[in-house]
Order: sequence, then C-alpha cells, then structure tokens
Amino acid sequence: MDFVITVCDKAAGEVCPVWPGRPITAYWGFEDPAAVQGNDDAQHHAFKLVFNFILTRIRYFIVLPLEKLDALATQHEMDKIGQLKNDL
Repeated sequence: MDFVITVCDKAAGEVCPVWPGRPITAYWGFEDPAAVQGNDDAQHHAFKLVFNFILTRIRYFIVLPLEKLDALATQHEMDKIGQLKNDL
C-alpha cells in the first residue's frame, strides 16, 4: 500500500493499525451519514453529501504531481486535502 486514508470522525482519536510497508497516512474526517436521524430522504441526502465531499478530495489527490514530491511533501499535501472544508 502506498496510501491509507481514514474518513470516519469517530476513528479520529483511535490508534491506527500498523500497515505493511511505509504508506503515507491521512485523516479526512467526515461525520457518519449513517448516524443522521430522519426520514429516508434526510439519510439519502447525508450519504450523498459525504460521497461528494470524498469525491472532491479524491479529485484533489489524483492531480498531485506525486512523481515530483518526496514523502514529506506528499504527506503535507495529503494533510492539506484533509483540511478542506466539507462544503460544496
């Protein structure tokens, strides 16, 4: 593995497992859409929002010039992506 990205807000305080190799790890936290109270429309909306937030961050990730960045610079960029506001 080259990258490990966690997305669950509840996992933020937990210790991550040891991953084989030396992957770059990042935390891109989102509130759990499954925890949304309400009708089916409200829950569907919550899942759609989180999906779109993740998709946006992945789009930022895939345009990183990884071939030009060392591990520290890549980690910094991954952390910056994780700090993007969760709004579209």
